[in-house]
Amino acid sequence: MTNFLSEFLGTALLIVLGDGVVANVILPKTKGNGGGLISICFGWGLAVFVAVYATAPYSGGHLNPAVTIALAWLGNFPWQDVPVYLLAQLSGAMTGALLVWLIYRQHLDEADDAATKLAVFSTGPSIRSPFQNLLTETLATLVFMIGILFIVKPAHSMGALDALPVALLVLCVGLGLGGPTGWAINPARDLGPRIMHAILPIKNKGGSDWSYSWIPVAGPIIGGILAAVVWEAIF
Repeated sequence: MTNFLSEFLGTALLIVLGDGVVANVILPKTKGNGGGLISICFGWGLAVFVAVYATAPYSGGHLNPAVTIALAWLGNFPWQDVPVYLLAQLSGAMTGALLVWLIYRQHLDEADDAATKLAVFSTGPSIRSPFQNLLTETLATLVFMIGILFIVKPAHSMGALDALPVALLVLCVGLGLGGPTGWAINPARDLGPRIMHAILPIKNKGGSDWSYSWIPVAGPIIGGILAAVVWEAIF
C-alpha cells in the first residue's frame, strides 16, 4: 500500500506541476503566457526533481511505466509488483490532470483553439507521421532510460540534490529531443491526462486525438525495453 500511495501521489505531483507549466505558458490570459519551450522544459525538469525526491525513499520514484517495466526486465524490480505500480502511475496522472483543470479551467475555456486545450494535457506531433513519431518516442525514451541506468546513488548523500541528475536528464531530453513529439517518454504522463481531457467538461475542447494516443504509450515502453536489452548486452 505504501508503494502504491507513493507512486500515485508522486505521479499526481509530477503531472500537476508539469502540465501546470504547459498550461501557464500556452493558455491565454495567464501570467506565464508565451514563455516558450525553455520554460516548459525547465518546468518539467523541476517537476521531476520534486516528484522523484519526494517518492524515492518509499517506492523508488519510478513515476513512469517505461521505467518500471525496464527495471523489471533487468531483474531489478519484481514483475508481480508491476501492475500495482502501473495502476498507481496512471491514476496519479489522471488526478494531477484533474487538478490542472481545476486551476486553469477559466483559461481553458478562454482558449479558442481545441489543439491548445489538448496540448495542456497530452503530447502531439509537430509533423504527423506515425512511424517517425513512434521512432522518435522510442529513441528519446531509450536515451532517457540509458541515462537513468547510468545514474547511481552517490556514496555520500547530497540530500535533496540526490534527485537532481534525473531532473537534469529530463530537461536535456526535452531541450534536445522534444521538438518532434513533445517528448512524452512516459506512457502514464500522456495517457492519464488524455483520458481526463476526454472526460472533463472543457468548453469547445474538440477530440482527444485517440488515433495518435497509442504512440506516446507504445514508444516509451519499446524504448525502455530496448534500453534494458542494450544495458544487458553491454554490462
